[in-house]
Amino acid sequence: MAEHKAMADPKSNVLPREKSLVEDVEAPKKRPPRNKYAFACAILASMTSILLGYDIGVMSGAAIPIKKQLHLNDVEVEVLVGIINLYSLLGSAVAGRTSDWVGRRYTMVIAGAIFFVGAILMAFAFNYAFLMFGRFVAGIGVGYALMIAPVYTAEVSPASARGFLTSFPEVFINFGVLLGYVSNYVFNKLPINLGWRFMLGIGVLPSVLLAIGVLAMPESPRWLVMQGRLGDAKRVLQRTSDSPEEANLRLADIKAAAGIPDTCNDDVVAVTRRKSHGEGVWRELLVYPTPAVRHVLIAAVGIHFFQQSSGIDAVVLYSPRIFEKAGVTSSDHKLLATIAVGFCKTVFILVSTFFLDRVGRRPLLLTSVAGMIISLTALGCGLTIIDHSNEKLMWAIGLCIAMTLTFVASFSMGLGPIAWVYSSEIFPLRLRAQGASIGVAVNRATSGLITMTFLSLSKAITIGGAFFLFAAVAAVAWAFFFTVLPETQGRTLEDMQVLFGSLTGWRSVARKLKMEVVEEDGKRDGGGSHVPLGTNGRVDPNQI
Repeated sequence: MAEHKAMADPKSNVLPREKSLVEDVEAPKKRPPRNKYAFACAILASMTSILLGYDIGVMSGAAIPIKKQLHLNDVEVEVLVGIINLYSLLGSAVAGRTSDWVGRRYTMVIAGAIFFVGAILMAFAFNYAFLMFGRFVAGIGVGYALMIAPVYTAEVSPASARGFLTSFPEVFINFGVLLGYVSNYVFNKLPINLGWRFMLGIGVLPSVLLAIGVLAMPESPRWLVMQGRLGDAKRVLQRTSDSPEEANLRLADIKAAAGIPDTCNDDVVAVTRRKSHGEGVWRELLVYPTPAVRHVLIAAVGIHFFQQSSGIDAVVLYSPRIFEKAGVTSSDHKLLATIAVGFCKTVFILVSTFFLDRVGRRPLLLTSVAGMIISLTALGCGLTIIDHSNEKLMWAIGLCIAMTLTFVASFSMGLGPIAWVYSSEIFPLRLRAQGASIGVAVNRATSGLITMTFLSLSKAITIGGAFFLFAAVAAVAWAFFFTVLPETQGRTLEDMQVLFGSLTGWRSVARKLKMEVVEEDGKRDGGGSHVPLGTNGRVDPNQI
């Protein structure tokens, strides 16, 4: 705030902060059209997320014939299904450093290649141990993909469409889940020893398409600046920005964040190894974080932890068992019901995709979690009633199916995509790759814990009790999001530190900033207004 006061007080001896990348850009009279090139880049990058989605969806159905053919018990099944999330921890941890070394684009190629090998190994597995090894290899690829897709998309996207474009990875996760469900239904007709092999082996197709698509993508402009390749970065920014002026200002802010003087305009400049390859980042993140970095880290870890601890992967992976407990006995009917879950999850992600940059992150997030609390509570009630009834209650079966669909719809319209959008946009440039990898690691570790214990938890406290527990976790999540997470809609990536630094005091900072905007607009009498701090003229004071 001292920086802003210095700008307003000509007598102050404090040097004013350099103008942000959009402070000199006049507020647009209307929303700029979507940048088609940035849109295409986001789609291609987000295709990596299909790898995780397909694996989650296909294992929900493949686990049934695998259990029969390999004679597995429930503990072995839940370990087989959920272990890929723990394996992906290694991939996500290594991916941050890999992307700093070889670039965001080639990290995606590595993700696809590793998953390709894993899918082949799983399809030709002849026993449980070999299948687990295939899951290990595929998990490394999934970890790479989960980390790099949102980071690349956030770094390519203009601020006006960053929420829209950065939600694409979650869109493709949902699309992958739906493809997995459809694959289950199609290949379920084959003999038991072939069906699950085709279900798992067909996963090589997304990885091949990914490798081909990457060839048409540019490298991240922020990574190029970190390597001193300013000329290449400027060319990418000119194609992915809403205007030439925005491209120049984005470049100026990235250079400032990377420690490159604004007066340096050479196509190639020398940068230190420490800056170009992420040396010392872990110390800045975990050992000696500033208050702003600490707040950012808590927000990123918290949103990823609560995204998975609310039980979404348990519902998606074990939906056939949930429907069986609810009273759906036919194998075809259970698989068709899971397709409905995948379809619902995919459709409602579009709500978030189109409204993230219009209404903001916080309103969608809080509304989404509130819907999850209600639906999880109702699902727990329905399953408990069925569990204690000696007759088939059609209304309770209908309630369980409806609440399962409502839960995945609520998750998809908010918490699902916003976890990836939010965590990829709040870290400073230098810490972004490793910071995002921490979020992915927490996400996958929590998912692994939930999916590897869900069947045992259901036996211990009943399946209805498990969903009551998930509802309680979601209620805690709502309180955490309301208290700790500021609104980031419309702000540039380089301006995020303005809002972070105090877990509970960020509201007063945001209000003061917005009051200054209102006062400046009033002084200009509505003519040629300027927009400070990357707000693009779209931040609503009611979103605090």
